[in-house]
Amino acid sequence: MSVPGSPSPLFLCARQELVLAVRSRWTQIFAAVFAVLSLAVAASGYIVSGGAGVQDFSRTAASLVQLLLLLTPLTSLVIGVLALAPERGSAELLFSQPVSRKTILYGRLLGLFAALAAAQAIGLGGAGLLIYSRSGEIGLQGYAILLAGALFLTAIFLGLSALLVSGGVGRRARALAVALIVWFGAVVLFDVAALGAASLLPSGAASRLLITAVLVNPVDAIRTGALLAIQGTTAFGAASLAFLRFTKGPVGAAALLLLSAIVWTVVPAFLAARRLGRADL
Repeated sequence: MSVPGSPSPLFLCARQELVLAVRSRWTQIFAAVFAVLSLAVAASGYIVSGGAGVQDFSRTAASLVQLLLLLTPLTSLVIGVLALAPERGSAELLFSQPVSRKTILYGRLLGLFAALAAAQAIGLGGAGLLIYSRSGEIGLQGYAILLAGALFLTAIFLGLSALLVSGGVGRRARALAVALIVWFGAVVLFDVAALGAASLLPSGAASRLLITAVLVNPVDAIRTGALLAIQGTTAFGAASLAFLRFTKGPVGAAALLLLSAIVWTVVPAFLAARRLGRADL
């Protein structure tokens, strides 16, 4: 029974996990890599084209999209599995407390998310300050949407990591292996399979299949939303126009992409809590 005015068990679990995550070398490495990549992309400017300077927000965001889609899911899965995988002894002690397993899991997920979100905010924020000081605020909205997309990916794949390790103790190595398979499937294999299936269908059916695949896969949903926000209808050429027609315009597209991200954020965490509640720890 909690004392009136005292922090809630959820907050205490989140705070403890945040402290542990901030002290973790994995989180520190992620923050450093994220900051270096963001600043390098912004500062590289027009070197490829023979110029010099700092790219504006739009160019930097467009250049960072693919890096975020590769790095964020992988890091969230690995850090999530390493932090959340129950170990014999510590698991029994943790879950013997007079707090529900669901509260403990949600608190730990919240703490991990706060740590990784801070790392991303530092990386993109540092690059953003450099861009703003040199190139102004043109394209800032797309840059902010890119950060929001990275945060969604973090929450989604942390939830998936919790689902992978919620079955019992002594499964960290197996969960890490499955996490790598999940990452490869979501980031690479899903698109290849969708394109392969679409190539066997008539034009109209292939278009509907590819659009559905974008909405089903969270990585594709974040990629599509970010690039449409940054580059508009030129992001995917004729495919952008087909997607907007299918979704009844930009508002419909934004709503469906946001719904996909929210569902993928909520459902894995809910299933992980339910599975954890039934696990024999």
